[in-house]
Amino acid sequence: MARGILIGIVLTLGVLALCGYAAVNAGWLPANADARPGKLETWAAKTSLRATIKRETAGLTSPLQPTAENLAAGVKLYAGNCAVCHGVASGPGTNLARGVYQFAPQFGRHGVTDDPIEETYWKITHGIRLTPMPAYSHTLDDTARWQVALFLKHQDELPPAVEKAWKAMKITEALAPPLPVRPPDRPGAQAPEK
Repeated sequence: MARGILIGIVLTLGVLALCGYAAVNAGWLPANADARPGKLETWAAKTSLRATIKRETAGLTSPLQPTAENLAAGVKLYAGNCAVCHGVASGPGTNLARGVYQFAPQFGRHGVTDDPIEETYWKITHGIRLTPMPAYSHTLDDTARWQVALFLKHQDELPPAVEKAWKAMKITEALAPPLPVRPPDRPGAQAPEK
């Protein structure tokens, strides 16, 4: 009896794996960036990200203090590396930011001051799989990554000169001006955030 149950479980798992393979191979799973991800995909990605960050940031602490110098360096680094996707203190997101999956948080409106600095540093360092968030571990040194994380953590309590630089930041002229928000082309598609 137990052998029959075990064989039934193995066969069921095999059929499910074969069906999953056929669905992927036939292109039945959405691969386009403008489709809303399914609940299972969203759950798996978020659960894995939270668990990975929790495991890999255990015992991690910033070696830098939030001095005016470090915060100013963080603002400058943010302008050159992050603003194109995550925006500036005022103004709409760029066309790039509004067209990516998953939507890049606009830090002028949706700051991450409540996130642990270690989490922000980890995301800057390693990026986030299956999103446009790149890993900066090969392009910014450790100090620079901590400076960006410090700026984002202390964004709501910046020294006056640093605050002025943040508020004056503009997206580079090389980028196209933001297009007006338009409704999605298909039923069920997600409209970009304003």
